[in-house]
Amino acid sequence: MPHIQQLPPHVADLIAAGEVVERPASVVKELVENALDAHSSAVVVELRRGGMGLIRVTDNGCGIAPGELPTAFLRHATSKLRSPGDLGRIGTLGFRGEALAAISAVSRVEIRTRRQGDGAGASLALEGGVPGPVEETGAPEGTTILVRDLFYNTPARLKFMKKDSAETAAVAGLMQHLALSRPDVSFRFLKDGTEALHTPGDGRLDSAVYAALGRDFARSLLPVKGGGDGVQAAGFVTRPLQGRGSRAMQAFFVNGRFIKSQLLTAALEEGYRNQIMKGRFPGCVLAVSLPADQVDVNVHPAKTQVKFAREQAVFQAVYHTVLDALAAEGGPVPAAPAPAAALGKTAEPPGGFFRSMDAKTYREQGAPGAARPPAKPLPSWDTERPGPRLSDSAPPLRGEAPARPALGRGTPFPPLRGDAPPSVLGREGAAPGARPALPVEEHPPVPAIPRRSPELPGQEPVEPEREAPWRIAGEVLRTYIVCESGTGEVWLIDKHAAHERVNFDRMKAALEPPMRQALLTPAAVELGKEDGALLLENLPLLEDSGFACEDFGGGTVLVREVPADLDPEDVAATLEEIAGKLREGRSPAERREGLLHTMACKAAIKGGWKSGPEELRVLVDKVQSGEVRYCPHGRPVAVKITRYELEKLFKRA
Repeated sequence: MPHIQQLPPHVADLIAAGEVVERPASVVKELVENALDAHSSAVVVELRRGGMGLIRVTDNGCGIAPGELPTAFLRHATSKLRSPGDLGRIGTLGFRGEALAAISAVSRVEIRTRRQGDGAGASLALEGGVPGPVEETGAPEGTTILVRDLFYNTPARLKFMKKDSAETAAVAGLMQHLALSRPDVSFRFLKDGTEALHTPGDGRLDSAVYAALGRDFARSLLPVKGGGDGVQAAGFVTRPLQGRGSRAMQAFFVNGRFIKSQLLTAALEEGYRNQIMKGRFPGCVLAVSLPADQVDVNVHPAKTQVKFAREQAVFQAVYHTVLDALAAEGGPVPAAPAPAAALGKTAEPPGGFFRSMDAKTYREQGAPGAARPPAKPLPSWDTERPGPRLSDSAPPLRGEAPARPALGRGTPFPPLRGDAPPSVLGREGAAPGARPALPVEEHPPVPAIPRRSPELPGQEPVEPEREAPWRIAGEVLRTYIVCESGTGEVWLIDKHAAHERVNFDRMKAALEPPMRQALLTPAAVELGKEDGALLLENLPLLEDSGFACEDFGGGTVLVREVPADLDPEDVAATLEEIAGKLREGRSPAERREGLLHTMACKAAIKGGWKSGPEELRVLVDKVQSGEVRYCPHGRPVAVKITRYELEKLFKRA
């Protein structure tokens, strides 16, 4: 049995550093939080090679005394706690005293600092956690920390680092959250010499939102403010019609600290219930304030999760604040459907010729001004279209009179017997001065494609089509196909799920990239720094899937071409969902499969769309043949109801 021994201090420091320093973004978070606790009004963060080469954080805070510099890099050394009672009312971002020790243990660190009123500053260099001498140096008021060669002495951690672009995107996302948490502080972020973020620090949250998240997102927000029972909520939320395809644009802050909380997410989305489209999520920048002794921030090493002493009070404060803001913006909910203008669509002008219609309405109602299809099925050729028909150009059969020639453009068709009122068919009852109707020769109809006679030599009669094992009885709720089997079973088929599986199998088996459609106007999709960088990192995968994208700056991706099966209106929602899938997928195969899931879903028939009998028949054939059984997400596409179960519902069994 191995002997138990105490780890050397250096190894223990490396293990402890792994809990705090996960990637360059972790280093930036700890250093910037220390700068904010030092009462800084301006913070500058500079990155080289995604933070693996250099991280520089500069602030204009209170600085550190020269004699306290070596102590600052010891484990559990902090200026923010004095007694055990302070743990119950933590009001600072950093308090554990582990950040500087953990960072210096896995990198080469240099610090320069000067307090206000001191004539000179001080500097200290550390390598692998081992400090050198404190030296006097010239420095501006505040503190500057340089971190070089991160994880140089821990190769096991170094090999798990992502590309420089991905690490830079993670830091950019972190800087967004920090800037939103403190609008009174001016933040500046430089990556490889290029400025990526600069907030004014004027104390206005809307200015920070505009600088950090962009103009389009800022214009979609509603201000919210309210609370009760000692909990206050304030900030901005998106309008219901500006819902996002994921929760990536939800930012919550508790007492100035950015956190991830399922409780706050649930409270926010509960306020949007029945007001936002299914599959869309609200965005927000929401700050929650409550007494420091009512929240525990010491439950997670990265301090991104907290525990509330009164969860119900926090939930109610956020929920009612959001609900009241949405009600004040939209007014009372109308009983009838809102007019087109209220939904952001162009109202229909007189005559109904120029109509603004989205793709979904077009599929459900047909083209503007188009006639409704008759109740009875039409033949496969068009008998009502003016001008020459297929039958007009077909050669006459033996023994039949030639067909009437096609009439020229502008020549009215002569009235056919039985198709016009009696007053124009005969002499009796004719209008005064009207010319008598010309006699019309009646000819047997000539089919567009003449059938071959079985009596001709070498011709065999076509076998009648075999009856399908299921009979399509109809469709309910424009979502489920109702079928009846020969054994007395009733089947309900989810047409969206079935079509989604058909699309997924086709895309997965395809050897060539899908056909593309070029957008008339390139779509600028604002995804945020992290999701935008993630998509740009996977551009070859998007190219193979039919997308032509490029970087538009500021977390925005410019889309020029999309797959032919994809509705151009779904481009933004599709890319948001693809970014979420790419974030979850681990291997390239899993990432590709997740992308195909999203594309198959977006290109599939949606529940509520009007489908023709041919579409329904194709889906039913796929299901009854056993080719389609589950959708790509694993849900069944068909449900069977036996005759006994059906009769039992009516008390007949």
